[in-house]
Amino acid sequence: MNKKELVGRLAKATSISQVKALEVVNALFDAEGGSGILVQELLGGEKVTLPGFGTFGVKVRAARRGVNPSTNTHMQIVAKRHAYFKVGKNLKERILAQQDAA
Repeated sequence: MNKKELVGRLAKATSISQVKALEVVNALFDAEGGSGILVQELLGGEKVTLPGFGTFGVKVRAARRGVNPSTNTHMQIVAKRHAYFKVGKNLKERILAQQDAA
């Protein structure tokens, strides 16, 4: 599903116009402008938990020493922040149940 399809389904499910649905999606997820609610929370170091669905957050990967496999030389890999998503218990159970039924 892409953004256009998401907006279309949201508009249909809530009986609002596609223009309003696009505004809602952008208000939540706009990463390019950095103005999305979820993006702002993640940039601020906060977690976003949607019960039954999952948790979005940011983790710090510590600096470490690595090896370039092609030259076999050691190098220092800098610390990085990265986004993650952890699936919620209810969603995980539903996916597993669907898998078992197939």
